[in-house]
Amino acid sequence: MIDLKTLDDLARRLSEAVPPGLREAGDGLQQNFKATLQAGLSRLDLVTREEYEVQRAVLLRTREKVEALEQAVAALEARLGDGTAPRP
Repeated sequence: MIDLKTLDDLARRLSEAVPPGLREAGDGLQQNFKATLQAGLSRLDLVTREEYEVQRAVLLRTREKVEALEQAVAALEARLGDGTAPRP
């Protein structure tokens, strides 16, 4: 979910962008903006930064393993092509 500090800041900026005449008429305009933003964001399929970083690390490790396996396969194919590998 989005950081509450960021959400508060966004709601504050939205309420400051409202013309002064309307701002005075609407008590709690910033709170209304914040509630609306929270409701809208809660419907989105978002992940936290921590979840993102964990998946990023998993992907990096997977890529490293795939590259190592590709090198091993290439070495085995080269040995088979040379005829130096034992055949069953």
